[in-house]
Amino acid sequence: MDFTPTEEQTAARELAARIFGDLATHERLTAAGTGSDMELWKALCAAGLVSAVEDVGVLGLVLLLEEQGRTTAQVPFAASCVYGLLAVRAHGSPDQRGRLLPGIRDGSVVVCGAFPAVGGVRASGRGELTGTVPLVPWLRDATHVLVPDERRRLWLVRAADADCEPVESTAPWAAGRLTLDGTPGEPLGTPAAYDTAHEGVLVTAYDDVLAMARTAFAGLQAGVCAGSLARAVTHTNTREQFGRPLAVKQGVQLRAADAYMDTEAIRVTAYEAAWRRDQGLPCATHALTAAWWASEAGQRVVHTGQHLHGGTGADLEHPVHRHFLWGRQLDAYLGCGSEALQELGELIASGTEGNEGNEGTGDAGGGEAA
Repeated sequence: MDFTPTEEQTAARELAARIFGDLATHERLTAAGTGSDMELWKALCAAGLVSAVEDVGVLGLVLLLEEQGRTTAQVPFAASCVYGLLAVRAHGSPDQRGRLLPGIRDGSVVVCGAFPAVGGVRASGRGELTGTVPLVPWLRDATHVLVPDERRRLWLVRAADADCEPVESTAPWAAGRLTLDGTPGEPLGTPAAYDTAHEGVLVTAYDDVLAMARTAFAGLQAGVCAGSLARAVTHTNTREQFGRPLAVKQGVQLRAADAYMDTEAIRVTAYEAAWRRDQGLPCATHALTAAWWASEAGQRVVHTGQHLHGGTGADLEHPVHRHFLWGRQLDAYLGCGSEALQELGELIASGTEGNEGNEGTGDAGGGEAA
């Protein structure tokens, strides 16, 4: 394995860091409230960062999402790249790719995912979908929703054709409740496609998108944790108690060190899962491992970040509190650590990673708000 970024990945990450750093300021995030910053979204698309994901791969996307997580920028970047750009590119028909990809690249088409929702949505023989998904992140921004049905088939639904009710989640993800009542859906991929990009392993479109989602949102969590820890380090180095910085206290150093190790574990497992997907290797267990670290360790890190701010961390208006909310939301969205660990154990015990029907239905998207 070699996680060294390519020149293209490095350039894209540096550009993302500049844009997020310049535009995802505390003042702009406060002004956005619980909605998205669509001006920032337009800037990202105009800079070519969404379309760049096709060239830099899933590992490159993870690097970009780390930069988003550091600033907790309120844009549907992860959702539209995973459930839209990468899903359509990998599993869409030539017509779907030609019709949808240009709009996804320039941001005029925004796709979110009603994942996992397996068992919650039924599809008729005519492609009419019925069911409810209680929480779909970035649904309020979306033009299309990628919906899995009870048989693990994927459908693209126009948001305008569905009933979308705003829902407030723990993090300000412009979420909504999706209700389908005989809503027309457009099939994406096949129920059991032989995917030659995965070294002859039988992978369904659902399984592939699920693994990419877990990996991408784990990368987002790595950035959220890194941003929270960076704020804590700055605070403890500048805040003095009895004439000495808080950072010199052993207890503070130990908490920060543990948080750093947790953040690195999230990052490296997300990198490995992304690298394997880009190399065409089976990655279901690796994506679940990344999801477990992001869920289990991620909530520890954001709690530490807030705790090391002392009383300041209890201020709901302080920037570190936003990292806390994002970390808890990602913990829930990835399915909570115990759920991911159980599914990982079952997949390992089955010894059939990548085969149809053995990828689980855990909350790699679609968990309730924490």
